[in-house]
Amino acid sequence: MEEDRPSSNTSLRAEELVTVVLERAHRAVMKDLDGQMNTTQEVHPPGQNMDWVSCRDFSVELGRRQIREYISTWRLSSRWLLNLVFLETIEEEHHSLHRYRARWSIPTRQSPVPRDTASVYFSVRLSRFRPQTERVEVCYTLESNQLVHMAGQTAFREKWLEDVVHSKALLRRAVDF
Repeated sequence: MEEDRPSSNTSLRAEELVTVVLERAHRAVMKDLDGQMNTTQEVHPPGQNMDWVSCRDFSVELGRRQIREYISTWRLSSRWLLNLVFLETIEEEHHSLHRYRARWSIPTRQSPVPRDTASVYFSVRLSRFRPQTERVEVCYTLESNQLVHMAGQTAFREKWLEDVVHSKALLRRAVDF
């Protein structure tokens, strides 16, 4: 019987610890969400999506035009200039991926050709096994970030681009060539 007490006592302590950690995490998430709710004017609300082209009607140029149209819903300030290019097509067993790069920069009078840019990589996926009348799937990732965002499900934030440009500038200043 004495052996049961330490183990139940340990379980009770572990349970209390887990409860405290979960409560703190919950408060942090709620605080984060509250902060995001106060800045909704800067972002594209999640869930708004485009009427993407069907797999049957897809072309590289149409994909580029639709990505540009989708980006135009992001409400970025007019200081950003965009260069959108098709990169490659990757043929896989169950689908093909068409990859694009959207590169942003902020030219100024002092620096008409900016040294630091921020890129977002888009993938347009066409399934080989689903009906060709189904829409293509579009997702994107920010450079140096592994998180994959599904188009229309994530609110894009201009701050993400600013953070990439800022970190590149800091790195460039820190490295002496």
